Amino acid sequence: MSREQPLSEASRRALGEELLRELQELVTHYPKRRAALIPALHRCQEELGGWLTPEILEACAEYFGLEPVEVFGVASFYPMFHLSPMGRHVIGVCHNVACELRGAQDILAKVCEVTGAPVGGHSPDGRFSVSTVECQGACCAAPMIDMDGVFHENLSEADVVRILGGVR
Repeated sequence: MSREQPLSEASRRALGEELLRELQELVTHYPKRRAALIPALHRCQEELGGWLTPEILEACAEYFGLEPVEVFGVASFYPMFHLSPMGRHVIGVCHNVACELRGAQDILAKVCEVTGAPVGGHSPDGRFSVSTVECQGACCAAPMIDMDGVFHENLSEADVVRILGGVR
């Protein structure tokens, strides 16, 4: 799709007029339209429910003149994009070597206990999603969790209770 071609009605509905205006501004900051795909996916996820539905991926593909499989490939490659509904608070527990050696399994168990969410799942009330994540580059402060994009480091199980208790 070139910039001159209008979007389908389905894509306009999936993205919404306000987000479309934002995407139009966003692409002006990149040498090629498709280079804005990753920031656009971030904005879509932030504004449209915390995850990328198939309809949103297809609308982005149409907007950027890409095949839907190309957009899905990007969205499925990066762990910061979610392809299924997520809880209001997204918690990633690092499980790489430094964190594992310093108690990541105990931290993960405590996160699951406090939130009620299984690893890879959601709490019954839908407030929390819990997963394990690869190295977050905080090895010197292991063990750590990433909650809603904020790192919490040098954790004990008591820290987990305190941190999560404050968001329930």
